[in-house]
Amino acid sequence: MTNSIHLVPRLFGLIGYPLTHSFSKKYFSEKFEQEGIAGAHYELFPLTAIQELPELMAKQPNLVGLNVTIPYKEQVMAYLDALDAGAAAVGAVNCIHFVNGRSTGYNTDVYGFEQSLLNILKEQKNKTQTALVLGTGGAAKAVCYVLKKLEIDHRLVSRSPGIGDCTYEDLDASVVEKYQLIINTTPLGMAPKVDACPPLPYDAIGASHILFDLVYNPLETLFLQKGKERGAVVKNGLEMLHLQAERAWQIWNRQ
Repeated sequence: MTNSIHLVPRLFGLIGYPLTHSFSKKYFSEKFEQEGIAGAHYELFPLTAIQELPELMAKQPNLVGLNVTIPYKEQVMAYLDALDAGAAAVGAVNCIHFVNGRSTGYNTDVYGFEQSLLNILKEQKNKTQTALVLGTGGAAKAVCYVLKKLEIDHRLVSRSPGIGDCTYEDLDASVVEKYQLIINTTPLGMAPKVDACPPLPYDAIGASHILFDLVYNPLETLFLQKGKERGAVVKNGLEMLHLQAERAWQIWNRQ
């Protein structure tokens, strides 16, 4: 059970920097109101450095749960008392649960991305076995974890040599044609910088491609627009966002 049995106000929130693009406060505040969840509040906590987290936790004794976003999904792990097995395997945390003064990190991006990806693959009856993952941050780690689980061969694309499996300079038309699923895990194209997109040979994208962007604001990034213009199936990160948020809520309300 959740909500009204809790007499002490319960605080939830989001850490990251900057947080101007976040949907979380609106989403959870509306959830509390619509479901009659009393005594729960959701706040934004923009941290200019992850080293500010212990002070935040000390100042907020009623803190029950935190979401974690860019750029702290990996850095935050060093400040937690424990990691869920999934978060440890992925190497990134986007959800923290506080119980009796102890903090445990989870990765709900894994659940959100897997369910959202399976939904679009099922809709398209797509049997893709190859994917390009753009970016190498915490979100990319969750995506790669899911792709490995689903036995989808993938390459990690980085701006710099030696970090991923290849760089954007390696992505010529023949490579892009081979990988039917292209997933953007970077913030390129996120509001307010909506005129940016990953540097790909978009002319090589066609109707056999699926472009999945973890960005949800705007709903159609330039990356997705360019794919759509060439006949690709496109999907943004909004469904994934809702799914991972609901999974976080389940974790926060474990007895």
